[in-house]
Amino acid sequence: MILYPAIDLKDGQAVRLLHGDMDRATVFSDDPAAQARDFVAAGCSWLHLVDLNGAFAGAPVNAAPVEAILKECSVPVQLGGGIRDMATIETWLEKGLHRVILGTVAVENPDLVREAARTFPGHVAVGIDARNGYVATKGWAEETDIQVTDLAKSFEDAGVSAIIYTDILRDGAMGGPNIEATAELAQAVSIPVIASGGVSSLDDLIALRDCGAELNGAISGRALYDGAIDLKEALVALKT
Repeated sequence: MILYPAIDLKDGQAVRLLHGDMDRATVFSDDPAAQARDFVAAGCSWLHLVDLNGAFAGAPVNAAPVEAILKECSVPVQLGGGIRDMATIETWLEKGLHRVILGTVAVENPDLVREAARTFPGHVAVGIDARNGYVATKGWAEETDIQVTDLAKSFEDAGVSAIIYTDILRDGAMGGPNIEATAELAQAVSIPVIASGGVSSLDDLIALRDCGAELNGAISGRALYDGAIDLKEALVALKT
């Protein structure tokens, strides 16, 4: 199971939000590229980036720090937030991004997801952000009446490389992930699932690994910044 260190970008800084609230942001670094280098130096094999401003704006906002990370780090990088058209997808992939994460458009324009997955096989993931089992969009600001599993199943034949599933109420709260819901989703679809939201300890990572469903990986942010998870220790543990 892959551990994806998260760098959430707001106003050019690396931050973490509580429950997805932009007004409840904690700044962890003024130099996201330096933070990315630290994660890579510790041994991570992937990086997970989110353009928080972009998620609300509907277009990339924090392009400069993302580009700096792509130039300075050799590991593959996935990015979500504000990626809502083919031109933006193509631009990011040309800049060296390995995987784009499509969230809002997966609800509003699923045909775009299918087109992107066909055009760029292996480089398109779907981000499903949920509150109480229902999908939320536009930076988690808008709730829908679509259930998580229904949305995931609708992309079974689309060729997407992964589903990043985030439980919003767990995100940034250091209260542990929603293991049951994550396992249920992973068992319901054949698409690889990456868990996100609330991963706050090595025990959480082990529980996800051993949840009974084969997860592709887990994303952690605040716990790595706070030192609740030692990245090197976690990477060793997940290889065993």
